[in-house]
Amino acid sequence: MKSVAQHAKDCVSAVGILPELEVTLVEAVGCVLSRDVTAPFDLPVTDSAACDGYALRTVDVREARKDHPVELSVVDQIRAGDINPVTLLPGHAAKISSGAPLPGGADAVLAPEYTDQGLARVQIKSAPRAGENIRVRAEDVATGDPLVKAGTRLASRHVAMLAGAGLARVWVHPRPRVVVISIGDELVEPGDTPRPGQVFDANGHALATAAADLGTDVFRVGAVSDSRAELRSMIEDQLVRADLIVTTGGLSGSEVDTVPEVLAPLGVVEFDQVAMWPGRVHGVGHVGGIPIFCLPGDPVAAQVSFAVFVHPAIRAMAGYEMKYRPTLRANVDRGWYSPRGRREFVRVTIDGSPSQGYNATVQGGPHQLLVSALGRSNALAVVPEAVTHVQAGDELVCILLDD
Repeated sequence: MKSVAQHAKDCVSAVGILPELEVTLVEAVGCVLSRDVTAPFDLPVTDSAACDGYALRTVDVREARKDHPVELSVVDQIRAGDINPVTLLPGHAAKISSGAPLPGGADAVLAPEYTDQGLARVQIKSAPRAGENIRVRAEDVATGDPLVKAGTRLASRHVAMLAGAGLARVWVHPRPRVVVISIGDELVEPGDTPRPGQVFDANGHALATAAADLGTDVFRVGAVSDSRAELRSMIEDQLVRADLIVTTGGLSGSEVDTVPEVLAPLGVVEFDQVAMWPGRVHGVGHVGGIPIFCLPGDPVAAQVSFAVFVHPAIRAMAGYEMKYRPTLRANVDRGWYSPRGRREFVRVTIDGSPSQGYNATVQGGPHQLLVSALGRSNALAVVPEAVTHVQAGDELVCILLDD
């Protein structure tokens, strides 16, 4: 029987990191940067006004006070985007907009409330210090400064910095394209009325959204029957748009040969009994050169398998250094028997704090595969293979399901 650790390693090894692409900033959001980015220009590109007001020479207004204003001639009005502004002579000022380039000779910008806001001539009622309300060239970013390191997942705040520094495109690892296929004659779409023996396709929706939560581009295929011809045709059709295919179902005892037989002519996929609960039979390999993971059909087992095996593989494809979900140690609220030789993943709700410790409340029976218990959970308590009896108060490693 294959260990959980080995199967997780095989899944990550099967995918590999996606080749880098140069994309626009909008397209890059949510992707992982593949190259360090440095500033191609200074930011600001020139000394500029930090507020609306009057650009002036502080030497001209040293004696200015509210009860003893100093009058200057206004020789220009400078707006943001203007180029080649004037150079101020002694006794002159320029009305200026926030973000506009500073005129030559000016060493301060005085806010309008400290003036009479004159147009041709202005009375200065306060003596600003040199550098007041000026954004100095390159005070934010200098040419060649590092902006974002490779391995960073780009968000809107990074785009603000990159665009502000004059960059339009960056190199990233693209979002993985994930195709999710549910297999089973018994499956019907949520919203339909099931007949006796039919069940809703929970996995297709749940696995697709789990992949989407990781920033992938997801293509969910409607439920496919157990027909070998139909399944093979569907998988072949999906290869052109997939970086990864995830199937669920078609691996129960009565159908164990269905999926392997369909996939055998298309590539190499290994199916193993994995020493875990919930879940048992899993597949990993390649079809048509595309990685494929085959998960159990039970919704709880499928979600556990996604968290343990698919989650780190997708993050590896996307270029993340940290592939696995975070964990913490928590004390369980009750005891139970755990199957010998299998790593058990029990649905729990974690509460507590780093200073006071954490508690894990088991949701439902540990051996009951209840979607209601899964929905209430925010973590998976992990029982090692060698442990058969868990006691109330035991401390277990828990995999967090919420980011």
